[in-house]
Amino acid sequence: MKRALAKVAGVSAAAMTMALVPLAGTSYAAGCSGSGCDNLGPVSQACDGDATTKATAINGNGFKAELRWSGACQAAWVRVTSPSGSQWWPRYGSIEKWLGPGSDFQRSLTVQFPYQAGGDWSNMLGGGSFYYRVCISDNGNVTCSNFW
Repeated sequence: MKRALAKVAGVSAAAMTMALVPLAGTSYAAGCSGSGCDNLGPVSQACDGDATTKATAINGNGFKAELRWSGACQAAWVRVTSPSGSQWWPRYGSIEKWLGPGSDFQRSLTVQFPYQAGGDWSNMLGGGSFYYRVCISDNGNVTCSNFW
């Protein structure tokens, strides 16, 4: 009887442990939606998993800004990539939110390009009924993507 009880207890403990361990490929629900995502991080809110690039700006110095969109979160952000080599002054990528394409500016968020080759991203701006674009500010010169 003691052996049978010990076996049942062991199997139950193993089953409970497995239930608490997420399996590979497990998806998690987004942590925000629409304007509730404003100024929150895309990774911390699990919005990066379904993200796609909707527009891109590249300036003459090779700096790249991508407009990233999460359909699950209904939010956008800018992902910036610096070219190889060191940077001598700060450059910025921004995500802009507009009510119409080029009219009725709503809000923007900015992230600094890394000084070395690599990438980074901004926090998000949310809402599916807005127009978005990304821009690069490089020593007084501004390059923007088309509106999306």
